[in-house]
Amino acid sequence: MYRYDEFDQKVVDERVAEFRGQVARRLSGELTEEEFKPLRLMNGLYLQLHAYMLRVAIPYGTLSSRQLRMLASIARKYDKGYGHFTTRQNLQYNWPKLADVPDILADLATVEMHAIQTSGNCIRNVTSDHFAGASADEVDDPRIWSEIIRQWSTFHPEFSYLPRKFKIAVTAAPKDRAAIKVHDIGIVIRRENGASVFDIYVGGGQGRTPFVAHLIGESIQAPDLLAYLEATMRVYNEHGRRDNIYKARIKILVHQIGADEMRRQVAAEFAEIKTQGALALPQVEIDRIKAYFAPPAFETLRDEDLSAQRKNKAFAAWHDINVAKHKVPGYAIVTISLKPIGGIPGDASADQMDLVADLAERLSFDEIRVSHEQNLVLAHVRQRD
Repeated sequence: MYRYDEFDQKVVDERVAEFRGQVARRLSGELTEEEFKPLRLMNGLYLQLHAYMLRVAIPYGTLSSRQLRMLASIARKYDKGYGHFTTRQNLQYNWPKLADVPDILADLATVEMHAIQTSGNCIRNVTSDHFAGASADEVDDPRIWSEIIRQWSTFHPEFSYLPRKFKIAVTAAPKDRAAIKVHDIGIVIRRENGASVFDIYVGGGQGRTPFVAHLIGESIQAPDLLAYLEATMRVYNEHGRRDNIYKARIKILVHQIGADEMRRQVAAEFAEIKTQGALALPQVEIDRIKAYFAPPAFETLRDEDLSAQRKNKAFAAWHDINVAKHKVPGYAIVTISLKPIGGIPGDASADQMDLVADLAERLSFDEIRVSHEQNLVLAHVRQRD
């Protein structure tokens, strides 16, 4: 997992202190709700029908047990005892009091978490395959590239006030578990001549006007990845509509000008950015980020024969649906459903979060994933467990 360095921690701590002052001014009446709105949105805080809602970022859906226990603790202390895991791998608290939000953000900061850029017209939390680093079919670990994109996009001065919210997803497997074609930018990682290359899909989305993304950039080389993303964002930022919230997403722009014209404009912007060279991604930086995602200390095991256990029909049914093939012999990927019959998909109580954290610590190298299906995943479980 990626770990904050001193710079990361300083930025998040300073943002918490800044927002604490802004909340105090709102509560005192010094700021009106209209003045407060852009400030709270920059910190993931929405005002809904009956209460505020806080959306917490879970980059590419990866959590440690310590982080999940903190999410449980916040649910108990500041909310109604539960959190809601979303289709974009985040977590939402639906009933926080405004006066408590700075304390919630301060608690999150102690475990390297925040709510920055989970709302507003900016590049949102980068999502990825919830089986990343474990699945047998992936050609690369998409979390490495998701983290690089996260660092590039966070506080990007040119893209902090886009025409509309912007969502990026990354996958590196033939089976698309990241739903990349319904994102503003979807990235598919392939292997070409022994190296990772990137196909860039642009203009997907759901909502009231759904579109499937178009292939705009093909076989983009690793050093050029950020430059190509920057080029795409610049075309959108310049030409995306700002006069109609329902027509402001990049999917509308691509639909109106056509995929060929979008491809031409991005290519022209990309060529200009490349001549400047400032956004060339150094191999040393790729290697630095990659080191954070080194595989855990797997044991040397053989695949287990589970035929005896599968005589239990309930276990067999669960195993067929909830267990996926791992890249390492003797291990499996296990999905824990957050879809109770008659319940709300994605809701998890504080006690349930603590239990999953305990299981992950004991059985899955202290790692949990949040899936687009609003479930939790233990990515590295020994088959015998």
